[in-house]
Amino acid sequence: MITLTLLHPLQSVPVQSWPFENESLIRIGRSTDNEVILYSAVVSRHHVELRRNGSEWEIVSLGANGTYIDGKRITQMSVVDGMIIRLASSGPKIQIHIDSETSQSKAKAALGKQSPSQSSGMDRARDTFINSHTTHTENEN
Repeated sequence: MITLTLLHPLQSVPVQSWPFENESLIRIGRSTDNEVILYSAVVSRHHVELRRNGSEWEIVSLGANGTYIDGKRITQMSVVDGMIIRLASSGPKIQIHIDSETSQSKAKAALGKQSPSQSSGMDRARDTFINSHTTHTENEN
């Protein structure tokens, strides 16, 4: 299982989370055909792909404004559990968590014991508006 978590731009706390259990390709960008849709002026229509290669994941940057890890622009690299990527030098930050089979089982068991009022409350909608003051059209890049 892999979970992508959008972090607050100033406080680096979780804002939204997207869990994926069986996907081998996860696309992030502004276009509605992505698995994770982020409406931000600096995010490309198809900005990043996460590709499963056996038990490992790799990240491939496709966006015109680049993808950054620790302030350095990357094109392709292996995913490390807990890593934070930034879409464009000033764009949204996403933390990547890779769960092993044992931690998946523990997490599912823990979730089964929670009452609805104890759940995290994080929105699991597919798309997120990063800057609601900017209007985007389908033909933008």
